[in-house]
Amino acid sequence: MKITVTDDFPACAAIRRRVFIEEQNVPEELELDDLDATAVHLLATQDGRPVGTARLLIEGETAKIGRVAILPELRGTGAGAALMRAALDELRARGVTRAKLGAQTHAIGFYERLGFTVHGPEYDDAGIPHRDMSLAL
Repeated sequence: MKITVTDDFPACAAIRRRVFIEEQNVPEELELDDLDATAVHLLATQDGRPVGTARLLIEGETAKIGRVAILPELRGTGAGAALMRAALDELRARGVTRAKLGAQTHAIGFYERLGFTVHGPEYDDAGIPHRDMSLAL
């Protein structure tokens, strides 16, 4: 699998549409927002086919990783962990010292295995329970 910073937003949006809008029933107006225009987008490809994406919102030395999506057929293969490691490497290369994210509660263990720590109460985001998590880089 190859993971790169990309300007191919349509490929990233197609993955997000399939995972969040179609599979998880997130309203399109919540999923695709104005922050996409200034974000750093990562695209994971396998054999040239887009299979995963993540969005990085960088503010000084802190960044929020969001919109992490892997196509269903690649879940459980290590693709998501590889995507997250690439995101963290990209943030470190850009001088970021703290990464944060809002994890769907079912995915907390996944992010904990990558070193993230959960904090704060559970909250609803687009009808899905989440918890905030962070990691010092």
